[in-house]
Amino acid sequence: MNIAEQREIFIDIMAKFTAFTGKHLPDDVLSKLKELQEKESSPLANIIYDAMFEDLKMASELDRPCCQDTGVIQYFVQVGTRFPLIDEIEDCLREAVKKATIIGPLRHNAVEVFDEKNTGNNVGKRIPWIDWEIVPHSDEAIIYVYMAGGGCSLPGTAKVLMPLEGYEGVVKFVFDQITSYGINACPPLLVGIGIAGSVEVAAKLSKKALLRPIGSHNPNPRGAELESRIENGLNAIKIGPGGLTGENSVMGVHIEEAARHPATIAVGLSTGCWAHRRSVIKITADLDYEIISHKGVIL
Repeated sequence: MNIAEQREIFIDIMAKFTAFTGKHLPDDVLSKLKELQEKESSPLANIIYDAMFEDLKMASELDRPCCQDTGVIQYFVQVGTRFPLIDEIEDCLREAVKKATIIGPLRHNAVEVFDEKNTGNNVGKRIPWIDWEIVPHSDEAIIYVYMAGGGCSLPGTAKVLMPLEGYEGVVKFVFDQITSYGINACPPLLVGIGIAGSVEVAAKLSKKALLRPIGSHNPNPRGAELESRIENGLNAIKIGPGGLTGENSVMGVHIEEAARHPATIAVGLSTGCWAHRRSVIKITADLDYEIISHKGVIL
């Protein structure tokens, strides 16, 4: 198989997978939403959850996105140095987005900043956003697709705290932001937190925290404890589905960290909405694939 044929296969897989991501929530999100609804006693909260599941049912039956805002497309790529298309991935993903926009269909969400012009195909300067991790000696690619919608992006923020604020300042920062802006992100939310020494690292880690499966924990016991404490605290506020009150506020809280400078603590916050459109696929050197986030699915 020559490089042109490999490119076409890869583009076709990623176009179909990107369009699929906008229509079907991953297994862990579906499971968590069902779990949260079972805990509700409020008639209004149950109406909201029923509407969510009816929406997902119709999206599947009509083969249409489950939310009209299919977001700005972001790819998080873990690619082996021996993957045959490593040099072609960026261009292929841009072409895949163009194709997915048509077959989805996906709403046109890429607006060039200084021209104030919508490109009409979800591709623009540095968009789709591609985050790279190079894996030595591997011949596979694992690619996460994330649709960064306007609502779930609104609470996003990052800040370097004053030294004396300490880790208590991290918690205060998160609670202040979620109670001020969280309702805009269509609760129940998935909360991603990054803690580092500089603002850009914390922000990036907060978005990567959203890629983790719901129910996973920070590998450090203290990190896992902080995740649990923040999750319990946010749920105690009872923002509820759609922000209309209920037993819970969040689907989970994930923290990712990087070693920091002794004098600085930076915190980043990203949120995922109830329709958390995050998916992950593994593609082999032979261009066979396995969809990890949605078990048993064939494109």
